Amino acid sequence: MTPEPFNLATAVANDAPAGSPVGVSIVLPTFNERGTIAGLIGQLLGLRSRFRLELLVVDDDSPDGTAELVREIARQEPCVRLIRRVGRAGLASAIKEGLLDATSDVALVMDSDGQHEPAAVERALDTLLSGNWDLVVGSRFHRDAAIRGLSGRRERGSTWANASALFSLPKAYGSLSDPMSGFFALRLDRALPLLRAVDVNGFKFLYELLAVSGGRLRATDVPLTFQPRTYGSSKLDLAIFWDFLISILHSLSFRVLPRRAISFGLVGLSGVLVQLLVCQLLMSAAGLGFERALPVAVVTSATSNYLINNALTFRFQRLKGALLVRGLLKFLLVSSLPVLANVGLASAFYDLVSRDTLWAQLAGILVVFVWNYAASSRFVWNTP
Repeated sequence: MTPEPFNLATAVANDAPAGSPVGVSIVLPTFNERGTIAGLIGQLLGLRSRFRLELLVVDDDSPDGTAELVREIARQEPCVRLIRRVGRAGLASAIKEGLLDATSDVALVMDSDGQHEPAAVERALDTLLSGNWDLVVGSRFHRDAAIRGLSGRRERGSTWANASALFSLPKAYGSLSDPMSGFFALRLDRALPLLRAVDVNGFKFLYELLAVSGGRLRATDVPLTFQPRTYGSSKLDLAIFWDFLISILHSLSFRVLPRRAISFGLVGLSGVLVQLLVCQLLMSAAGLGFERALPVAVVTSATSNYLINNALTFRFQRLKGALLVRGLLKFLLVSSLPVLANVGLASAFYDLVSRDTLWAQLAGILVVFVWNYAASSRFVWNTP
């Protein structure tokens, strides 16, 4: 009789035979977590009594010595692995790298700042292994969850963000209460084909995974007790909120438009407002004619676009100091042809088609968008 081929999913679902514990890889992304990482690892090591454990600490070259501390721990604990990233940064990319490097049957991702309780790890793993699930999410908004680590304003913001995320995700995930969570467990045999497609420039890794999966993952959630931060500070900033907005629009566009193009376009809209405002001010306050006010308004708008794109769209390639000034000069040089086209087309539209300054400027702006996006991405921020 031909032996039945080995099925990893079946073995994991049955919690593996006695004497062969299920392998679990726990991915811990870190940046300046020296104050919490040793205690967290110490608590997680207790899982070795039940699982074949692998702890992957993915550190973004923390200046506070997180990697050095983890290296010392790894010398004593072989199941601890350090992945130190130099020249690469970002939470989503750290999670993706950790999951792709994991060697176990099952993986779990959690924060390293102490806000995710280690006790929830067993709860999530037990749920994953005892049921027919591909993904188990640790939820801050489960009916049995407790939030102790968010201010009222942050909690309201997270609630709104989750509602927006669910609206843009496949309907199969409508029962999830926290698709923006940073705590989740998954079967790697089911998830690996999807991981490569996850956009690491996205707002949240879990959200991006759910979006690219098209509803194919069998998912549920378990309650979290979200703890107050005891060390360090929150990494939430304007760029994170911007990434969230881009992620939602990216999903609503059926992921056809590139994320950077969406971001570049939104920044371009702000540049439109800057150009219109500056042009109007120069015409009304300084008494300049449209043809004289327009070039100043266009250059001001281009400078505004450059600074905002540097801070948001290309924040992982963000230019600083002398490179920022050099980048501005390159951006203006790259934009010089479309700037001339903007001015020339707008002036021609104003002279030959309509004496409406608004439509004249919009006609010029529309023509130059594609050139600015493609050329500045390549020659200013060095991205394809």
